[in-house]
Amino acid sequence: MAFSRAYSLAADEWLRRLFEHAAESTGQQTGRAQRAPWKGLALIAVGGYGRGQLAPASDLDVVLVHERRRDSARIAEAIWYPVWDEGVKLDHSLRTPGEVLSVARKDLRVSLGLLDARLIAGDRSISDPLIQTLRERWRDRAGTWLPELARQAEVRHQANGEVAFLLEPNLKEGKGGLRDIGVIRSIMAARPDILTSDDVSAVNRAEEKLVAARVSLQRVTGRSLDRLALQEQDQVAASLGLADADSLMEGVAEAARRVTWVLDDALHRALPATPAPKHLRNRHDKELSKAPATIGTATKPYDDWFADEAGQSGLAGETPDALLCDPGLALALANFSARSGKPIRHSSLERLASHAEAPAIPWPDTLRSLFVALLLVGRPSIGALESLDQVGILSLLVPEWQAVRNKPQRNAYHRFTIDRHLLETAANAAELGYDIERPDLLVIAALFHDMGKGDLWPGSSSDHVQAGAGAIELIARRMGFSEDDISILETLVRHHLLLADTATRRDLDDPATIDLVASAIGDSSTLDMLAALTEADGLATGPTAWGRWKAGLVTDLCRRTRLRLAGLSAISGAREPAAWQRRIMEAGRLAVRLDPDDPSVLAVTAPDQSGLLAAVTGVLALRGLGVHSADVMGENGMALDVFHLAAETGAPVDVVALEEDLRSVLEHRLSLESMLTERIRVYAPARPAAQPDVPSVDVHLDNETSDLATILEVRAPDTIGLLHQITRALSAADLDVTSARITTVADEALDTFYIRHRDGSKLSSSTVRSTESIIRRVASAWSERAAAAAS
Repeated sequence: MAFSRAYSLAADEWLRRLFEHAAESTGQQTGRAQRAPWKGLALIAVGGYGRGQLAPASDLDVVLVHERRRDSARIAEAIWYPVWDEGVKLDHSLRTPGEVLSVARKDLRVSLGLLDARLIAGDRSISDPLIQTLRERWRDRAGTWLPELARQAEVRHQANGEVAFLLEPNLKEGKGGLRDIGVIRSIMAARPDILTSDDVSAVNRAEEKLVAARVSLQRVTGRSLDRLALQEQDQVAASLGLADADSLMEGVAEAARRVTWVLDDALHRALPATPAPKHLRNRHDKELSKAPATIGTATKPYDDWFADEAGQSGLAGETPDALLCDPGLALALANFSARSGKPIRHSSLERLASHAEAPAIPWPDTLRSLFVALLLVGRPSIGALESLDQVGILSLLVPEWQAVRNKPQRNAYHRFTIDRHLLETAANAAELGYDIERPDLLVIAALFHDMGKGDLWPGSSSDHVQAGAGAIELIARRMGFSEDDISILETLVRHHLLLADTATRRDLDDPATIDLVASAIGDSSTLDMLAALTEADGLATGPTAWGRWKAGLVTDLCRRTRLRLAGLSAISGAREPAAWQRRIMEAGRLAVRLDPDDPSVLAVTAPDQSGLLAAVTGVLALRGLGVHSADVMGENGMALDVFHLAAETGAPVDVVALEEDLRSVLEHRLSLESMLTERIRVYAPARPAAQPDVPSVDVHLDNETSDLATILEVRAPDTIGLLHQITRALSAADLDVTSARITTVADEALDTFYIRHRDGSKLSSSTVRSTESIIRRVASAWSERAAAAAS
């Protein structure tokens, strides 16, 4: 915080000179020069400036307090204008002491800012009593203000997420950020005894790290930023003398976790708790009933060892040291806390951590049941597990956890660090798997499905799925699961991407697709668990990872796979036009229409001709319409191309304009190539910034999986018009596209095409090689052209 302190001192000195000059010059004009010109005036710093926590782009928050001096407005202007002339942002007000107290009584935000008030220059006989009164009134009104403060903090946290677990955290507004340090100090101003000296020291150390990161972010970018974006993290790390961005983000995460830990503790001690939902408590109790009603050699039931005190859960009375060594006691307390919604007292956690010993291998049944029961509570388990993690108990139970703790995921697709993503997925799975036959296996698989991303596992950098399958086998065996259960867990982890990838990148009308999934999963019970895990994982990943389109495809894939596992036909027959599509085909002319029941489905029909699909995809790109999938059909000389449009499209689709553009392209009156290049030039800079590692082009043709078509997979930088370029190249090679699945992950396109010769046959070996070369060349050239146009 050296920069912040130095900047604040420099600002103090500057404003002090402006204040003194303004008071003296105005006093001479009004006849006040004979006495102290600043008498009855006090310039006070408030908010972040009051705390001495200025960043390069911070406002100077000041209040000029006066005792009804007639010249106060003139003095204020003499201070404000030089500041504005220098281009420094200023948040200012001119008030009497009574007005300051009145505003503070009505406005929580103002009241919070005034808690940090300090005198910059002027009459201390005005500032000191005022500041003292403000703090006394804050303590007097704490019962009214603290619930509202907690509510506003919750709204802010919902909007900005948690600093510790986001890949691009808001260092100021996110949970565990600098704004929350202000909240902690506001609670302490009302309840000075609510935190220990160790907590205060930990928050101060965390503040040093967070302020340093925010200051560096604004210095390296020259902008008023609080969100630490991926593309800025390497520069910020270098400016702070850190090894790399991962080191920076691990430090930020650790600091924010400590702030969150202290904040939650303070709020829960001051406010009532919220218990877990009743339906999850019931299932939790059912799982817990599998464990004996005692811990270790003790004879008391679980709940008799714990008590609620001041809104928190903790150890009750004298607990034998021998019992404190049993990790089951910590898990039992975590269950007690999650079920009641009352967080665990820090003193109890620290006492447990100081005695805890690693569990026996394999785990006793009691310990495993306690762990599973905790996960089955759902979202309240996150706080309880986070508490255990803070004091090292979670890593004692599962040593592999340390490898994913605070570990960022270096892409914009994920929003959370690995450890928080796993906790979120497990909480989602508990909710989604309520009716599943083996919810215990589901939540264990959810909690550990991405453990392969930790750096403990061979091959984790290249294939986290394979590494994760090995990790879950080791963890589950240590936890005492049966060999049959371990096999199911290994299947769930090994195939946790199978349903989403297959649904979005394969043709579900191809029998080979369904056969592949059914063979990998094996039975309907595992399919049910994998479906819930897929959705839980998608919801925890981020807003682009799970939506209506993907959910519908996964549901359809699961339905078809379930039929196949039951020995029934999963394919209803050849793909045919819907009734509304057939009606527009019968007109025998070019037409563009939206599904009457689903505006995300677009149908284009026209007399069958070479290059139609390429023309349509080019026009869609020109109009800024993203595509999830395309299916190509035809009959009686008419072609039908059906597209599922991406939800991000935004504005309603103008089918009239699309039809006119398409007619112009087909009649050679509109050049798509030049228009697309211009669109890239105009719009590409406004798109999300590319990550440091620009995706390369990778092309693969699979002639074995499907009996109906050759499968072409293209992985390339996501650029405007890429789909058009690929379909255009395929048409020029006299190849037909029967269906396509278009997926975008962060800044990378993952596109799959089912292609055939014009006569309906699959590609020959020689054609596979030439097509692969053509598509790689076309995709690479267009990516380079797009990059040049964007720059």
